[in-house]
Amino acid sequence: MKSRLILTPEHVEVRLQPAGMGRRFLAFTIDFFIALALMALLGSALGAVLPAALAVPLFITGRFVIDWGYHVYFESRHEGRSPGKRVLGLRVVDGRGLPLGLGQCFVRSVVRVLDSAPLLYGLGGLFALLDAHGRRLGDLAADTMVVTEGRTEEPDATGLLAPEYNSLRTPRVLRLLRRRVGLEEREFLAALARRAPFLEDRARYALMDDAGRWFRERLELRDLTLSGEQVVNGLAAALFAGEATARRHARGASYSRSRAGSKAAQSGREGPSPW
Repeated sequence: MKSRLILTPEHVEVRLQPAGMGRRFLAFTIDFFIALALMALLGSALGAVLPAALAVPLFITGRFVIDWGYHVYFESRHEGRSPGKRVLGLRVVDGRGLPLGLGQCFVRSVVRVLDSAPLLYGLGGLFALLDAHGRRLGDLAADTMVVTEGRTEEPDATGLLAPEYNSLRTPRVLRLLRRRVGLEEREFLAALARRAPFLEDRARYALMDDAGRWFRERLELRDLTLSGEQVVNGLAAALFAGEATARRHARGASYSRSRAGSKAAQSGREGPSPW
């Protein structure tokens, strides 16, 4: 199976490696027995406390909820990983490498009925073998992929965020920032840069893309190959770092003037030197 290469809005290449059929089948087996155990526990609990006339319909309802809600719950609430997938190091992701949405989880669960026909996911397995990225019918319908999770070391980004590595902190861009970006735009830039880490991925990408496009046109940055998020963060760093430097210089100059004035006043009070 071929891996899929994704280019993120930050212009970072991410390679999605499809999971093999063997590991997916083992994950399915683990999830199957967990769901079976949940149904058995539910049946035993209902049979112990309720008469058969009530226990049977409640058990049928509970079995329906487990059948249809098991994968939807774990894939939407646990980052695309059911217990079986977690054990085998697998994860379901969006076709672009983003986290799953609730709608996608629901579509995968509904189409699972077709995938499981005629027996033991025969139809779904056939489509997964024929598809270049190992996707069953549910994955094709929901635009998702089952991928293997690789352990990677997080890069140290502190150096990359330093001012000397900010490609937007140039005299030309700083001059255009001062002339063309007003107070409201500066406040918006600062608020967006502060709030971006707390936004949901899809909302952040869309908002950063729109804001980056606007500032790119405003400041004539069409020749730079930067994503919207890079433009916003770079401009915020350049703008407010420059303002902070100016404030420090202003405070230093004011302090120097105040010290000079104090010395002059002190000399005046002491009078002329007898020497």
